[in-house]
Amino acid sequence: MQVRRNWQLYALFAPVLLYFIVFHYVPMYGVQIAFKDFIANKGIMDSPWVGFKHFERFFDSFYFWRIIKNTMGIGLYELAVGFPIPIILALMINEARSGRFRRFVQTVTYAPHFLSTVVVVGMIMMFLSPVSGLVNSIITSFGGEPIAFMTEPSWFKSIYVWSGVWQGMGWSSIIYLAALAGIDPQLHEAAKVDGAGWLRRIWHINLPGIAPTMTILLILNIGSVLGVGFEKIFLMQNSLNMEASDVIATNVYRSGILGAQYSFSAAVGLFNSIVNFIMLITVNRIARKVSENSLW
Repeated sequence: MQVRRNWQLYALFAPVLLYFIVFHYVPMYGVQIAFKDFIANKGIMDSPWVGFKHFERFFDSFYFWRIIKNTMGIGLYELAVGFPIPIILALMINEARSGRFRRFVQTVTYAPHFLSTVVVVGMIMMFLSPVSGLVNSIITSFGGEPIAFMTEPSWFKSIYVWSGVWQGMGWSSIIYLAALAGIDPQLHEAAKVDGAGWLRRIWHINLPGIAPTMTILLILNIGSVLGVGFEKIFLMQNSLNMEASDVIATNVYRSGILGAQYSFSAAVGLFNSIVNFIMLITVNRIARKVSENSLW
């Protein structure tokens, strides 16, 4: 009876459910090749089972710790820098009194989100070029030596993370601005009457008001620490910075697509997903005990 009475809501939900079933759950059928020696002409079902052979090969490989260290390092660096900056930006925009200035800042910070990854990487290479790049021109004008940013492994993580912050901080701040808009203005008026300045109002009203949103997004971000994106790293990667840029996603691409080692790449990808899932469950449980805010 309840389904019949609210059939419009179920009809709206149906395409979303269908999308997840077709594109996220049905492909899980192929995960079993991580435990098989996949042979293309035999198919998934008839390929022989080999147990944890491909997982053991990955754990014993020479590049295992380098890949884990790079993936975890970039993920934690991105979390440490990329999580608080949108919150700070949203608080600053929310405190701006001039509507024109607020719209200008929002436009400037939102715009990079709409640039494609290829364009962003092209801009990075152009600005950081050791021959004609703007950054090196400034360095040399002050008497410094040009720096080959894109071929120095020590620079790779910072360039990747900070360019991502520049591209995504405006877009990520939207959800915090929406949460700030839901805070009762009477709380601010009462705080002003009591003599509270803008910093005290941010600390005692705004931050507690958006704390549930911050907790949920922090859980989601931690749950994908090992899920460093492939496209941008692949475009920025070269043989000279491979020591710092080789991550799980690029390793899966090289072994699975270029090397046609489908079972091995499936095992590596499955290991990555399991670690992310365990981290998501753990952080969600900790958040529920500490702050009573969690995904479920």
